[in-house]
Amino acid sequence: MELTVSILYSLGVLSFLLCVYFFLGYRAQKKEWKQKVKEWFPEEERKSFISTWGDRFDEKESAEKLRIKLHNANLKLLPSEYLGILIVGYLVLFVMFYSVFGMPLTLSMILPIVLLFVSNYLLFYFRKNSYELRFNEQLSEICRILGNAARSGLTINQGIDIVAREVSTPAKDEFKRISNELKLGVNLETAFRAVQKRNKSRDFNLFIATLLIQKQTGGNLALTLDTMANTFEDRKVLNQVIKTMTSEEKYISFIVPALPVFLLLVMNNVIDGFIDPLWSGFGLVILVVFVAAIVLSFFLIRKITNIKV
Repeated sequence: MELTVSILYSLGVLSFLLCVYFFLGYRAQKKEWKQKVKEWFPEEERKSFISTWGDRFDEKESAEKLRIKLHNANLKLLPSEYLGILIVGYLVLFVMFYSVFGMPLTLSMILPIVLLFVSNYLLFYFRKNSYELRFNEQLSEICRILGNAARSGLTINQGIDIVAREVSTPAKDEFKRISNELKLGVNLETAFRAVQKRNKSRDFNLFIATLLIQKQTGGNLALTLDTMANTFEDRKVLNQVIKTMTSEEKYISFIVPALPVFLLLVMNNVIDGFIDPLWSGFGLVILVVFVAAIVLSFFLIRKITNIKV
């Protein structure tokens, strides 16, 4: 009887240990499978309602025009993100004008809109060719890489693959797209023309024309690309020298219009009702002349310092 009880007790303990062993193995296998499923079928993380609204706005056709402007200005922002920055900027300016400078409520609501409108216009006006300029600064490096590839016996398509891997943005994205199109069987000229629609600078047009002519007629492609690289580098150095010589005047073009406005707001904060005479009949005339003189001084200084090579 005692022997039977001992055997049953031993079998019970053994069964319990086996159950624990298989249970732990099942948990480990289940965890491993869950991890694989997440890797194969990643779940989209839950977004806030603000992100959802932003995604919906970015998908609309009305946001495409703003997306193109941001791309040409070389700003890595989505249309919804840029719109959010404008909204936050308006709230900050409203609080600053109303609470800090003690301006009337109506003026504190209208003036930030005017300032943001002007800032938005000036931002895209001065950076409208920023993408092209940044791209053109990389052309000398691109010509060097393609020239070395041609000197090594590689084809233009293989050289473009190397450029797509070596250079930085924005040329990296464009040449990666060209490389993928060439691998899909697209003609080299067609691929370059597609990029030319987004970058219409004369430097890039010269670069495209040189490659296409050399491909059709033959010749020493490496020597031609080295000559182009030297030309682009000399032009870049000259542009940098001009930019350095005119940098002080360009900063002055922003300081001169902003300083009178800042002093006016400070005086209104120190002396109550300091700007009230500006809203009278003769004061409005002075205000219009004041604003016109600020705008004119800004554009005159920018026009003088705008030296093209």
